[in-house]
Amino acid sequence: MAADAFEDATVQKRANVYYDGRVTSRELTADGDRYTLGVVLPGSYEFETETTERIEVLAGSGRLELPDGTVEFAAGDEVTVPADTAFEFVADDVVDYCCAYE
Repeated sequence: MAADAFEDATVQKRANVYYDGRVTSRELTADGDRYTLGVVLPGSYEFETETTERIEVLAGSGRLELPDGTVEFAAGDEVTVPADTAFEFVADDVVDYCCAYE
């Protein structure tokens, strides 16, 4: 993901809200591709993927506990989670992210 903004995007108005509001995101499509823009409050959260997910970290830091090891991240990093993977997302502070689904 390179651009700081999406041109001609369609954004879903209703937010995805998880973990009592501690994780929120909004879905959008641009140029036929699907993304979410979200915020994760400090804490630990369990997720599962269906497709490969590329997570661009816009702000914050933490780590992903993947089946094959731990991946630490900070603002400016991009991390990839393989399809069909259960993982733990640990946010050390507020994490702002953009996720692309492949």
